[in-house]
Amino acid sequence: MSLLTVSDLQTHFKLPKGVLRAVDGVSFSIAKGETVGLVGESGCGKSTLGRSLLRLETPTAGQVALDGEDILPLQGARLRSLRKRMQMIFQDPFASLNPRHSIGTILETPLQVHGLGDRAQRRRQVERLLDRVGLPRSALGRYPHEFSGG
Repeated sequence: MSLLTVSDLQTHFKLPKGVLRAVDGVSFSIAKGETVGLVGESGCGKSTLGRSLLRLETPTAGQVALDGEDILPLQGARLRSLRKRMQMIFQDPFASLNPRHSIGTILETPLQVHGLGDRAQRRRQVERLLDRVGLPRSALGRYPHEFSGG
């Protein structure tokens, strides 16, 4: 079974003189443990697709299933709970990471927003994340511009 299955997803926007078909008939599936990158020209709908999957934009049509559950009808607390499991990662770290916050703060904030653990538990989780990607714990106090892009 796929972790994420998207079938004929469409996200259209009404304009004064017509309709903008930002996402039009996208279908794919992602298996558990699989990593997928979405590549395309500027303005082709990559961000709109991601926003539609997270339900930050309302899809016009199609189906999206996470672990076999249709997520398009979800609302309120159930939708917020779902977003704990989903995330978009943008290719430009300078636009994605707040330059005024340390890496520790950037990584801990989503855990705090979703009410996951107390301060000590969140700190341990952030340290485990650094370990997982091969960064030293000293990176917690560093800022995005202090990392190499290589």
